[in-house]
Amino acid sequence: MQLRKLYRTIENIAAGSSASEEELLQQVIHEIVQNAEINIKGGRIWKFDPKSASYELMFQVGDIDQIKSHYKIRLKDYPLFLELPKLRTVLGSEQDWYLRERGILKYSATGIGEKIRWRDHTLFRYVVAFNADHLDESLTSTLNIISAAVSSVLRSKKIEYKAKALERDLDKARDIQQSILPQHEMHFHSFEIYGVSIPDRIVGGDFFDYLQVEGDLERIAVVIGDAASKGFSAAAQALYTSGALRMGFEYQTKISSLLSRVNKLLNKTFSEEHFVSLFYAEFTDDKNGLVIYANCGHNHPILLREQKQMPEFIETTGQMLGPFPDEVFRTENFLMNVGDILLMYTDGVSEATNENGEFYGEQRIIDLLLQLRRKNSKEITTTILEDVQKFNSLGTQSDDKTIVTIRRI
Repeated sequence: MQLRKLYRTIENIAAGSSASEEELLQQVIHEIVQNAEINIKGGRIWKFDPKSASYELMFQVGDIDQIKSHYKIRLKDYPLFLELPKLRTVLGSEQDWYLRERGILKYSATGIGEKIRWRDHTLFRYVVAFNADHLDESLTSTLNIISAAVSSVLRSKKIEYKAKALERDLDKARDIQQSILPQHEMHFHSFEIYGVSIPDRIVGGDFFDYLQVEGDLERIAVVIGDAASKGFSAAAQALYTSGALRMGFEYQTKISSLLSRVNKLLNKTFSEEHFVSLFYAEFTDDKNGLVIYANCGHNHPILLREQKQMPEFIETTGQMLGPFPDEVFRTENFLMNVGDILLMYTDGVSEATNENGEFYGEQRIIDLLLQLRRKNSKEITTTILEDVQKFNSLGTQSDDKTIVTIRRI
């Protein structure tokens, strides 16, 4: 059989299989032996066992004398096996007395599958011994093609298995991250709240939360945060920070003390460059609409007054969480009157770019907010996000995007 055709034949044999690595290897060897165009009468699969420094018989098929199951041959008795990573196939005289009794006087050994490190040696995890009418150097090219083709199939299947496992893990990660986000819509006394978070990747570092103690109708905290890193690392920080805030909020702790404790936890748990920016706003049933807040290095939320055209910006009151364990987090306050809107967002909104590299920017947010000022919180949030997404659809850079809108009604 032509070598190229042989390679393609072996690939086709394994193409539809969804078996495990060893089952797949057995199927392929069985089909090779059964294929009339490949002049091989039988085959045995040996798998390396590092504990005993030997190869153990895993499978045998074809017109060959049967060897007892799980028989082992010691690597030190087969020094030619150490040449397999370079040669793929070696031929040798059989030295094992039991195998000689089974009529095996010469052997072929072909390395298959992945290579592993054992002590100071590189070895094939699997070795296949084939039987043929003429076991000589003329068979080496055929055996080498079999080795290359089967190894390629095993490698592809392994990548496929890993991809499927990764896909399952990503689905779980997405579910976990979604679980830390509250329902989009919240009503608290005269405050109407609506938040949305869209990760740039499957998971991201943005989060928002509504913190309440069960049975306590007097206060609620609205939090928006952005972990500085990307992907899984950022998602882990977001999950950790959100969990710490939820636990701390249960104890009626002062805002500055709560943030200080969370900051110390983040500093101990994550490296310095993995910081979290955060805006924390606490609302009560106060008739004057009192809001107490701390801005830990986050984007300046926009406060649009009912009777004004120019918005106010809520300035920072402390450093980002994480890098500075002894940071003191100061709180400030303002009043929200009926019709006032507080828009909180992450930098993935303001720093989204278009195809020309232009930033969406704060001014676009303000202009659109002015147009939407008579809309409810949900309409404001979703309309701005849709506009940002459209602007960013062909952008040169993108990030997680989160917006929370609070309106006093």
